[in-house]
Amino acid sequence: MSLRRRLLLYLLISAPLVWGVAMLLSLRAARHEVDELFDTEMIRLARQVQVAVAMPVGSTAPLPADAGSSGEADMRDLAIAVWDAQGRLGVADREGVLLPYRSEAAGFVDLQIEGEAWRVYYLQSFDGSRLVAAGQRVYERDELSYDLTLSQLLPWLAMLPILLVAMAWAVRRSLAPVEQLSAELRARGADELQPVRVETAPIELRPLLDAMNGLFRRIEAVLAHERRFTADAAHELRTPLAVLRAQWDVLRRAAPGAERERAEAQLDRGLARLDRLVTQMLALARLESGSSAVAQRDIAWPEIVAQAMGDCLALAERRRVELSCEGLEGGARAPLALLGDPDLLTVLLRNLLDNAVRYATPGSTVVLRFREHALEVENDAEPIAPAQFERLGERFHRAEGQDESGSGLGLSIVRRVAALHGLAVRFAPRADGRGLKVTVGFEPAG
Repeated sequence: MSLRRRLLLYLLISAPLVWGVAMLLSLRAARHEVDELFDTEMIRLARQVQVAVAMPVGSTAPLPADAGSSGEADMRDLAIAVWDAQGRLGVADREGVLLPYRSEAAGFVDLQIEGEAWRVYYLQSFDGSRLVAAGQRVYERDELSYDLTLSQLLPWLAMLPILLVAMAWAVRRSLAPVEQLSAELRARGADELQPVRVETAPIELRPLLDAMNGLFRRIEAVLAHERRFTADAAHELRTPLAVLRAQWDVLRRAAPGAERERAEAQLDRGLARLDRLVTQMLALARLESGSSAVAQRDIAWPEIVAQAMGDCLALAERRRVELSCEGLEGGARAPLALLGDPDLLTVLLRNLLDNAVRYATPGSTVVLRFREHALEVENDAEPIAPAQFERLGERFHRAEGQDESGSGLGLSIVRRVAALHGLAVRFAPRADGRGLKVTVGFEPAG
């Protein structure tokens, strides 16, 4: 159901209900006013009769009949009666003889006389010699109350069709901004993610528009990231593929012997580099797309360290680099205690060690050091220029003059995995100014 139909349905249901309640309240108010009016008149009438009637004891006389026209009055709905102290009816009109004598009555009494409801006012004289009663049929009061209420309600009912048309027009005009927004969004292309104007929108729509603009910004950022990633990937894949093609051509033309063996070795290295590049790109794409859910389990660092060092052992042996781990032995406090995904943290540590081993000086040592709130990986290598530190962790960035193959994605993956676990990555030279020290840990307080 559309919002417009829902509003109209609610209005069509609520309007009669509100009118019904208003009618009942109006009827109740009118009845109160009518009772107040007639009760006042009955009291005044009873007092006037008491003062006017000078009745000898034991005599009775009817009130004189009305002379001439009585206008709109219905005298059958009124009754007057006067009794003496012994309860003998002295003065009464035609309807007054029906009123019952009640010696102890004083004030208003609701009675049933000949099957009809009457309201009777009894007034005792000061000396107790007379009792005056003035009565009126309740029907007269009900009729007047209903007439007063209906006289107000009927014009409203007659205007109901006009009111419904006015409500439909008002609802349509009120929802016009929603229709304009819908038309604007329908007319947009898939790549048109500019924010929707909020300044001219109704106040009720602004939270929705703010949320939509935030969603547009996030989608635009994701699309921009995907475009950059695709462009960078195409650029990075072009070089190893061209090298592989050239090496394959050399291999096809080379005769069996030393030249063919060199070509095969170069082709193997090229395939290994391409495999590493594709693997790293896929891992980074999964991490940055958010498709990798981060588990929340207690991290057992000894198992992760053993797995990561085992994966880097072959490279370390080839480069004649020793791997060392410090601070993982049992102590008063567990090193870098956190909840996370062991598989992702293994990827983080493997990339840190792989990067450190690849660029370490042959014969040196790569140290993995655990502290209470962080872990550190440092190697011994040629000093890194200060400008290079600003670009460390940037995708596909590799420092110039590197002989080792690489994709420039390892530290980017480290940063992403660390961010998923609420950790920060910091790069700095070693204390002696050589090599690189990477610190992964919680941000310091303050």
